[in-house]
Amino acid sequence: MPGVLSEGRGNAKYILGTLNDEMIMIDAATHVFAVMGNPVRHSLSPVMFNRAFSETGYNGVYVAFQVSAIGDGVAAMRSLGIKGASITIPHKISILDFLDEVDSMAESIGAVNTVINHEGRLKGYNSDCLGAVKAIEEVTPLEGKQVAIIGSGGAAAAIGFGVKSRGASLALINRSISKGEKLATALKADFIPLSELQSLPFDMLIQTTSVGMTPHIHQSPVPTELLTPGLLVMDIVYAPMKTRLLKDAEEAGCRTINGLSMFVHQAAFQFELWTQSPSPLAIMKQSLMDSLNNPSKNHT
Repeated sequence: MPGVLSEGRGNAKYILGTLNDEMIMIDAATHVFAVMGNPVRHSLSPVMFNRAFSETGYNGVYVAFQVSAIGDGVAAMRSLGIKGASITIPHKISILDFLDEVDSMAESIGAVNTVINHEGRLKGYNSDCLGAVKAIEEVTPLEGKQVAIIGSGGAAAAIGFGVKSRGASLALINRSISKGEKLATALKADFIPLSELQSLPFDMLIQTTSVGMTPHIHQSPVPTELLTPGLLVMDIVYAPMKTRLLKDAEEAGCRTINGLSMFVHQAAFQFELWTQSPSPLAIMKQSLMDSLNNPSKNHT
């Protein structure tokens, strides 16, 4: 739908368009939020946040920016007055060099996925840790569990920090030995090169890389013969909701957790940080479910 001016009292509002049949309207006072990453075309964050803004009456709009150099993205936040941003692959660690301040938890994790702009001063937070722990503990307690994480990026760092804080033991599995060992050392965890993976002697496996994400939905980082009954397998990819790894795990008799719950919980933290209002959690989750079940209606 092309943008048009809307008649009404007060400031003129501009109809930006529609998203899942809901009108997005902006005016001079509208706060702008964004997701910054590369790639971001698959992201459903705009669907979820714009629905949340609409339902709560918050004057905000959320857009996706494909950003190759995160320093440029941060500079844009400052110069354009973007109020907040979600930071995704591959910038969760590199963004640390460009912020004015970092929350103590994000600093301990060494990764940021949430930024808020306080009158030109940018502060970073990490909601991946909180989101992952809540998603897992909806299914099983973490204390005493043996957990393995695939990956060595910002999401792996955040989730590793979270599961260890809840009393689980941790092993890191990664293709790059140098990156995997570096994160394992920081988290005081064991390290296993992906090429040397012969078995999964753990209670839980958490997949934190982009493998299996749309459009590469037929890929999985784990050979099917390693998936055994009783293992709990979590994939933080949410599009598709059931990745190749989760399909293989179900066929092998494993329990599974998809990426939707973590994604919604971490986004709820972002919404509340940015707006200082309670998040409409159920509505945010339903908006994602609607988009995943009806991809033709997703305008992102």
